[in-house]
Amino acid sequence: MSSYERIAELPLEVESLRFEGRELKFNEDFTRATTLIELRGPGGKTGVGEDVVYDGLDHVNLQMDGPKTIDLAGSYTLDSFSKRLEESELFPVPPVRGEVSELYRRWAFESAALDLALTQAGRSLADVLEREPRPVNFVVSMRLGAWEQTEPEKPDKALRLIERYPGTKLKLDPTNNWDRALVDALVATGAVDSLDLKGQYKGTPVDVETDPELYRMVIEAFPNAWLEDPDVTEETRPLLDAVSERITWDAPIHSVADVLDRPWKPRMVNIKPSRFGPLSNLFEMYDWCEQEGVQAYGGGQTELGPGRGHIQYLASLFHPDTPNDTAPSGYNEPQLPDGLPASPLEPRIAPAGFRWQP
Repeated sequence: MSSYERIAELPLEVESLRFEGRELKFNEDFTRATTLIELRGPGGKTGVGEDVVYDGLDHVNLQMDGPKTIDLAGSYTLDSFSKRLEESELFPVPPVRGEVSELYRRWAFESAALDLALTQAGRSLADVLEREPRPVNFVVSMRLGAWEQTEPEKPDKALRLIERYPGTKLKLDPTNNWDRALVDALVATGAVDSLDLKGQYKGTPVDVETDPELYRMVIEAFPNAWLEDPDVTEETRPLLDAVSERITWDAPIHSVADVLDRPWKPRMVNIKPSRFGPLSNLFEMYDWCEQEGVQAYGGGQTELGPGRGHIQYLASLFHPDTPNDTAPSGYNEPQLPDGLPASPLEPRIAPAGFRWQP
């Protein structure tokens, strides 16, 4: 029985839904907004998901008009509810970024439905899947400088984090402002587990112009680091061919077919649940990785609420030992708080539902 088949026939009763906005200002240029989607069933039971679309206007439209335009009340199985979502318009106004935002919102509703169905059944996801939750190894993802910057970046941000939380491993975003002095300082920490080259992003604030010399420098300086989302061009292909076993993918991966379409069969891929939309697509990906011997690691979308717990929960069941980009949300806050848990993160699953307890 596949992982999805284990959950597909769970009964689900939906009476109403509610939306709640969340915001966190990171800097003058970026305020993260998300929307909590709460499905309500009989007896006051609820299921919650988190919509991680990146455009604030999409959140405003959902919170204002969603209660009037989206009606999902009814009796379902989890699978028939997913089919209902397929036929429903979840954006009162078309999304700013199209298909990718549609997947993000679909995941929010599907994860809320999974939470409610399990809560109504009085069972946990771990119980239904017959998987033992295990401590989650995590890395902390960061960019060292501002998104737009002319001065060379400095390692100070990473060094302060390691000083406050010794033993923390890092996932960093190399940019064209990196120089040899910065790289040498980072190498000396021994903390860099993976490098996100951002080569698969085009026309976004996080784009990095492809520079073969940057690729050459970081490939050589960090011989054991994973290399995520390189831009494969005539100039970079020879460099990447030589280290193809270290290359992983994130932004292009929304299905098994997307993995099969990569230039090299990866040893490991980033599975961000929000990129997959329907639960059926996500669990097909988990099963395929296990069957093919491909490792996976989790990734998030700067969640501000229960969505972060969802990706930690899934990591604890499917890939607890890999460099999961699923650090507790406090590691991403503008002012690093005290008292954050260290890696590995002990499982904190609720007795029922799809919930990672705070």
